[in-house]
Amino acid sequence: MRIVVLGAGFGGLEVATRLSDEFGDDLDLVLVDQSDHFVFGFSKLDVMFGRTTADAVLHHYRDIAKPGVRFVQTTIRSIDPVAKRVVTDAETLDADILVVALGADLDPGATPGLVEDGGEFYTVSGAFALRDRIDAFAGGNVIVAVTSTPFKCPPAPSECALLMDEHLRQRGIRDASTVSLVMPMPVPIPPSPQASQALLGAFAERGIDWYPERLVREVDVARKHVKLSDDSELPYDLLLAAPMHCVPAVVAEAGMAVDGWIPVDPHTLETSYPDVYAIGDVTSVGTPKAGVFAEGQAVVVAARIAARLRRSTEDDQYGGLGICYLDFGHGEVALVDVRFVAGERPTGGMQGPSVNFAADKVDFGATRVHRWFGRDWR
Repeated sequence: MRIVVLGAGFGGLEVATRLSDEFGDDLDLVLVDQSDHFVFGFSKLDVMFGRTTADAVLHHYRDIAKPGVRFVQTTIRSIDPVAKRVVTDAETLDADILVVALGADLDPGATPGLVEDGGEFYTVSGAFALRDRIDAFAGGNVIVAVTSTPFKCPPAPSECALLMDEHLRQRGIRDASTVSLVMPMPVPIPPSPQASQALLGAFAERGIDWYPERLVREVDVARKHVKLSDDSELPYDLLLAAPMHCVPAVVAEAGMAVDGWIPVDPHTLETSYPDVYAIGDVTSVGTPKAGVFAEGQAVVVAARIAARLRRSTEDDQYGGLGICYLDFGHGEVALVDVRFVAGERPTGGMQGPSVNFAADKVDFGATRVHRWFGRDWR
């Protein structure tokens, strides 16, 4: 039985790892991704603010040497979810079980002026390119902003604003600068009142201006102003923006998306197509678009596929639980836990911030690099 997994992010890597661990060389799994490397979302901020280098955070798929798993770096041209056939530039793949874990594509061009300005930090290339711009910044108005919903890793803009504040203070130019945060939600992390309260307190303490329930709709590069969704404007000298997110075009062309994303059973991650699963940011499962949720969904999908391979039954269901490490800067990190259950109000809590959770965050990344890539993260 051939399993084809499209996308080698948190979800795809976890499915491949779990099935390889159980079935070894008896497994026939093809893992497909157009990139040659994986990057944790938090690593983009680390590079932007000079904590590490770009080379140190690239985890190359060539390091994957898992029994029963073949990695193919290629571009996917079409998906037939009925026939479970995938056409790529490298080969055509026919699957018995198909897992779509392609994430969300990013479209900076959907916001007028954002490409011309270059100030987006959600793509790997965009975040890495901002390092030099942030280093050269001599002070002025900094705007951290979201341009559309939904967007990946909802705490990331708050972290970006806090780390920008820390960076400006370390360089002695905070008094010559302003930091503003524009977000669409009424509070930074709606499922966790404790985390939202801590963030709003940190914003007030550090002089970060908070603009809730608004989005940046347009960037006027010539005038150095952004236009917000309420038609107000803010001046900027440095813009750090989350661009529009959308379903990958190949998924839309396959007819799998409804209202922008792939609908799935919230408990089993099954799509409307037999033996086709979808996990992570590409779905409308109801959880935030973040890697830890894709990983949790992958655990359920891998268990269900394993049961098929063993010819047994499996009743594992997805519980909607996820954690997030929230970087407050100055060496302190908080652990936020949230749960999204279909038909229920999301809930969440927070521990920290503290230096202990900063160490836990390092371990979180290191253990996954070891499991997925078979090496230490040095």
